[in-house]
Amino acid sequence: MGHKFSRLRISKNSVEHSKSEVDSTLRMRNINANLLTAPDAGSSAVLGVQRVDLCLADNHDEHHTSHFYAAAAKEALIVRRGEPFRLRIYFNRDYSPSKDAISFIFSVTDDSKPNPGHGTLTALVPHDGIDYLGDPLEWGAGIESHEGQILTVLVKPPATCSVTEWRLDIDTKLLGDGSRSYQLPLPIYVLFNPWCPDDQVYMEDRDQRKEYVMHDTTLIWRGSYNRLRPSVWKIGQFERHVLECSLKVLGTVGRIPPAYRGDPVRVARALSALVNSVDDDGVLLGNWTEDFSGGIAPTKWTGSVEILQQFYKTQKSVKFAQCWNFSGVLATIARALGIPARIITCYSSAHDTQASLTVDVFIDANNKKLEAETTDSIWNYHVWNEVWMQRPDLGIGQFGAYDGWQVVDATPQEASDNMYRVGPASVLAVKHGEILRPFDCGFVYSEVNADKLYWRYNGPAQPLKLLRKDTLAIGHLISTKAVLKWEREDITDSYKYAERSEEERSYMLKALKQSRHAFSRYYLNDNFNEVEFSMELKDDIKVGENFSVVLKVNNKSNERIHQASGQLNCDAVLYTGVGAQEVKIMGFELDLKPNSSEFVRMEVTFFEYFEKLSSQAAFQISAACRVKDTDYDYYAQDDFRVRKPDIKLQIGDGDNASIVSMQEIDVILRLANPLPIPLHKGLFTVEGPGIDQPLKFKIPEVPVGGTAAATFKYVPPYAGRGTMIAKFSAKELDDVDGYKHYEIEPRPGDVLQPNGSHRSSNIIRRRTDVIP
Repeated sequence: MGHKFSRLRISKNSVEHSKSEVDSTLRMRNINANLLTAPDAGSSAVLGVQRVDLCLADNHDEHHTSHFYAAAAKEALIVRRGEPFRLRIYFNRDYSPSKDAISFIFSVTDDSKPNPGHGTLTALVPHDGIDYLGDPLEWGAGIESHEGQILTVLVKPPATCSVTEWRLDIDTKLLGDGSRSYQLPLPIYVLFNPWCPDDQVYMEDRDQRKEYVMHDTTLIWRGSYNRLRPSVWKIGQFERHVLECSLKVLGTVGRIPPAYRGDPVRVARALSALVNSVDDDGVLLGNWTEDFSGGIAPTKWTGSVEILQQFYKTQKSVKFAQCWNFSGVLATIARALGIPARIITCYSSAHDTQASLTVDVFIDANNKKLEAETTDSIWNYHVWNEVWMQRPDLGIGQFGAYDGWQVVDATPQEASDNMYRVGPASVLAVKHGEILRPFDCGFVYSEVNADKLYWRYNGPAQPLKLLRKDTLAIGHLISTKAVLKWEREDITDSYKYAERSEEERSYMLKALKQSRHAFSRYYLNDNFNEVEFSMELKDDIKVGENFSVVLKVNNKSNERIHQASGQLNCDAVLYTGVGAQEVKIMGFELDLKPNSSEFVRMEVTFFEYFEKLSSQAAFQISAACRVKDTDYDYYAQDDFRVRKPDIKLQIGDGDNASIVSMQEIDVILRLANPLPIPLHKGLFTVEGPGIDQPLKFKIPEVPVGGTAAATFKYVPPYAGRGTMIAKFSAKELDDVDGYKHYEIEPRPGDVLQPNGSHRSSNIIRRRTDVIP
C-alpha cells in the first residue's frame, strides 16, 4: 500500500530446514505440560527479547478491528485470520541470522493441552522476505526488515484458524549455547475474516460488509403483518467486554473444543443454543408471560451491550428475553466474531410442533379454540437471524451450492439433536422444500410456508372435520434492515416462491411427501360457495382509541335465501398467539336475501380492552359462522394490534442543529400521552454513542392530554453517523420507543490537513482485496 519491499525467493530446502527447526522447537518445549523452556542462566550471549511493538494502530486499521474497545484501550491485539499482521521485536543486542534462531509459538489460551495436530499449537520460523507467507490454510511468517537490534516480521494466521484467544511466546536460541523464551504480555484475538476470499465467511460486497459486520446499530421489525413496527436495537459489538464475552462463551457455554472454533457452521449452531438458557445456562432466560418480576421485561431492553456485559460479569443467565432479544444478542456475538449477520422478522410465523408442515387449529362445537389440543401456534411475528457462510458440508444440490445466508434461531421452541437450537439452515434449501437437509430446514420451512388448517373437533370418538384450509396465512413480509439504509428490505422471495404460484405449490407438495404426516393428506371440500364471509379491520388504530371488527357476509345465489349464524370474538393475546384473554364476544343471526350483502359490526372500546392488553398490544380476532341447512362452516382468525406512539428526540435546536464531536449539546425527549387516563411511574431510558451506561429519567405522572419530557447534556464522542435510542415505560403504557439518526461533525482541529503527517500502513495484502 504505497511501499515496495524486496522479494526473496524461498527454496524448497529452506522450507524443509525451517520445518526441522519447528519440530526441534516443539520438542524443546514440554508440550504436554504446556511449559515454557527457562532461559539458560549461564548463557548471557543468547539473544533476548526486550519488548515487542504490536503495531496496534496499523494492525487494527488493516484488520478492520480498530473500533473494538480492547483495541482502542490497547488491551489486546485483535486480528482477522487469513491476513498478515506486523510485529516489531526489540532485542538486547544485534540480531545475527547466521547464529541466532528465532521462532514464534502460538497456542490457544484456554486449551489445557494444545496440540499441533488439532491446530491449537504451532511453531513458526520466519523466512527472509514477505513475498510468500505460505499456503492460505497454514500459518506463515516472514522477515520484513532487520535493522541492528530491531526485527520486523509479518505473521499470517491460516484462513481456517481457530477463532479464539491466542498466546504468543517468542523463543530465541544461540547455536550451541542455550535458549530463552519471552511471553507476550497481551492476548491476541483472532477473528473470522469476511474480507478474505479464503475464509469460509468471505463476503465480496463491500456495502454488505459494512452493514452486516461493521454497523453497530440496526432495526428490528415487530408488530403484526398489518401494522409493521420498526424499533432500533443497539448491536454494540465493539463495546467494552462484548468481544471478550463472545469469544469466551464458545468454550464455556457452547462447549466447542478449541480445535473446532474456526468452523463457522459449528460456531453458528452453538450460538443458536448458547444464547438461550434452556440446556446450558446460556446468555438469556426466555419469558413469554406478563410477569417479569425478578428481572427486566423484554420490551425494556434497548440493545445487547448491557445484556452481554452483565452475563460476562456474573456468568448467570440474564432475565428476561423474547425472540427479538435472542436475535439481537446473537447478531452481536456473530458480528463481534466476524461472521456477517442480520436480523430477520417473519410475520405470521408458524410454530409447527408435529413436523406436519401444517398449523392445526382445533375448534369445539361452540366455536371456541381448544387450547389443549391446539399445540401448534402462529406468532404475530417471529425474529431470527441469518449468518453468511459457505456450506461445504452440504455439497452441491439440484439448485447449486448451499452457500450464502443461513438461518440460525436462538429462541427456544423445539429441540434439535436434544438441544433447543435451530440451524444453520440454508435459505436456498428452505425455498426449494429440501426439509431433510441439515440443520432444521423442515422447521424453518414450516415457519415461512406451512398451510393453516382449521378442524372441527366433536369428541375423541368422532371424526375431525376440516373447516378450512388457508394456504396464504403463514409467512408474510419477511423483513430485514436494508443495506446502508434505515428502511425495510423485503426478502420473502428468498424463502419461498410467490403464494399460489406453480412453483410454490409444487415445492410444498414435495415437502409434504417428505413429512409423511397424516394431517398433510387432507383436502378441503369446497363444494358450497353460495355464501362468502370476509373480515375487515381498520389497521391504523392508536392505543387509547376504540376500534371495530366488521364481518361482511355475501349471498351470491340468485334465488335462495340463506340463514347464517355465528359469533365474533376479540381476544387479547401475547404476540405468540397464546395466553388469550377474552375481551368481547358477540353472536349474530342473519337472513340473507339473494344477491345481497350484510355487515356485522362489533365495537370494542378502550375501557373494554385496556385491562387485558398485553405489553405488545396484540389481539386475535376470530369469526365462526354456520349456514343453516348446509354442511358449510366458516372459521377465520386474524392478528391485530393497536399502534403505540413514538418518542420524539430533539438534539440541539432541531433538525438543522450543528452537532460537533466532543462538544456538549442539549437533548430533549418528548412523549404525548395517548390514553384517556393519566400515566404513572413513567421512565425514559436512553442509549447512544458515548453514553457508557443507559440514562434513566423518571416521570412521576403524565396527565390526560399531557406530555412527558426530559432533557440532558450530551457529548458526541466522535465524528460520523450516530443513532440515539429511547424507550418509555409506565404503569399504564409500556414498550414505547423512538430513535434519531444524526451526523456528528469533526472539531475543526481534528480535520486532517492535505499535507498532514498521517502515515499509511504498508502491510502487503492481496491485490484483489485492496478496495478503495
